[in-house]
Amino acid sequence: MRKLAVTLLVLYSIFNYALACGGEEKSQKIRLAYLQSDLHQLACWIALEKGFFKSKGLEVEVAGIFRAGPEEMSAFAAGSLDIGYVGEAPATTAVANKTANVVVLSQVNTEGSAIVVKEGSNLKHVSDLIGKVVAVPGHAQVQDFLLRKALAKHSIDSKRVNIIVLKPPEMIGALKTSQIDAFIAWEPYPAKAITLGTGKILISSPDIWKNHPCCVLVVNSGFLEENLLKVKGIVRAHVEATDFIHGNADEAVMIGVKYTGMDEKTVRLAMKSIKYDYIPSLEGEVEYVSFLSKLGYINIDDPRAFTDRFINQSILQEIIRK
Repeated sequence: MRKLAVTLLVLYSIFNYALACGGEEKSQKIRLAYLQSDLHQLACWIALEKGFFKSKGLEVEVAGIFRAGPEEMSAFAAGSLDIGYVGEAPATTAVANKTANVVVLSQVNTEGSAIVVKEGSNLKHVSDLIGKVVAVPGHAQVQDFLLRKALAKHSIDSKRVNIIVLKPPEMIGALKTSQIDAFIAWEPYPAKAITLGTGKILISSPDIWKNHPCCVLVVNSGFLEENLLKVKGIVRAHVEATDFIHGNADEAVMIGVKYTGMDEKTVRLAMKSIKYDYIPSLEGEVEYVSFLSKLGYINIDDPRAFTDRFINQSILQEIIRK
């Protein structure tokens, strides 16, 4: 009888410990990342500022602020992140090349980039970029993809353009001092070049590819498997933050000012070219995969099958149906 009592006590203690640890849901903080001053990811900042993550019972900490998407994907590969706001192209490249294991939970935005040339420049058409130095934030990023797509639409071999990598915070200064002839970046950098009087828009991203998908919300696959309820909470917070942008434009602008460090005029101008949306574009991802494979960044035989694995639609659909 005494042995039975001891056994029951041990089982009871184990059960209580499991409950305290949340069962299958781990209790550690959720490690979040986003791109530095990327106004595309405004929903992330709003969710943090307005307490939307907290209201879903989530403890989220900012574990990384990166200057480019490939850097963020390297952090995912190292196991130091759980969720992140990042460009769709670098996430696609990392997963296709098996250097990171993430899935897309939601779209974050569409459009919102531009090719910028120096104010007063005689560069007026995409064809004028032949022989010029053009900066991109990184290879295999959305902006790199858009530049190459713009060149291809005008039957220009990308080898005829000197494409270099430069982080967006450095682009405007390099343009002003004629170290580069043009750059392509996410907002608010094109808008800032305009408000400073340094640059002008050569072509906006919707004129290259209308409604193109840009940034996405991704989650580490292992974290998703072990923390489904938390992941659903994350997506709910993201949807709420996106809706907040549409319903509270002035407050959203000021949050954008806080996180980008740029002036209100620049942020307001930049937001006019960004479409904030949480519905993933499956056809857009198929086009990314096909084009990135053509460029040799990845090697995927079946872009449609890859897209079906890469984008998890079920969680978002469950949430927006309610």
